[in-house]
Amino acid sequence: MILDNTVAAVVTGGASGLGAATVRALSAKGVKVAIFDLNAEAGEALAGEIGGVFCAVDVTNEESVVAGFEKARAAHGQERVLVNCAGIAPAAKTVGRNRETGETRAHDMALFEKAIAINLVGSFRCLSKAAAGMAALDPVDAAGSRGVIVNTASVAAQDGQIGQAAYGASKGGVMAMTLPVARDLMGDGIRVNTILPGIFETPMMAGMPQTVQDALAAMVPFPKRLGKAEEYAKLALFMIEHDYLNGESIRLDGAIRMGPK
Repeated sequence: MILDNTVAAVVTGGASGLGAATVRALSAKGVKVAIFDLNAEAGEALAGEIGGVFCAVDVTNEESVVAGFEKARAAHGQERVLVNCAGIAPAAKTVGRNRETGETRAHDMALFEKAIAINLVGSFRCLSKAAAGMAALDPVDAAGSRGVIVNTASVAAQDGQIGQAAYGASKGGVMAMTLPVARDLMGDGIRVNTILPGIFETPMMAGMPQTVQDALAAMVPFPKRLGKAEEYAKLALFMIEHDYLNGESIRLDGAIRMGPK
């Protein structure tokens, strides 16, 4: 798909981190971008920077998502691109233990369900609504292309660490649905791909001590550094622009394979 000012896009979780980098990369191509996020201050600021539109959206809430797409489409028309970046990364062991008393406790189910609701169900909620709109569009080429969806999983989908049962399950679900959704949408000319980022420089990472960040960077085989949000955005745009790339999940991780902890 050619990215220019005739194309509209929606980026969930677009106010910061990987999503914000993708918003800027799409805008640099001339694409009209709508930002879905709960952070209104950051979202409005970024929308003002790129001349886009901010939509306050909770991806776990049906009405919120519907309203977000309505606002985005009223401003830019039907999107041909969706990039799902909204997500959380909770950490909790399947069985926890109080260090002082030795008492054991089961995983907090509310936390597990929240990870699934945002990372997996939220991604599917947004992509299914975007796809329904894309399917009604006229094709942009002789092959019948109508739209592209890029999801965000994680290397935890394949080698989740201790404490990542909820996160790994949610991101594994995102990766697992990539091919069947691509097959569901093949007759509509809509491609679907997924990125599995490794350890990236994000606002969450920036809150960690520098010694921790350095130790994580040293774990990466090559190059020995954290990934940059712009590198995620570059791959997202490649997936959108490469018309033969479909139903694929690609690790973006410097060849890291996560150990147990």
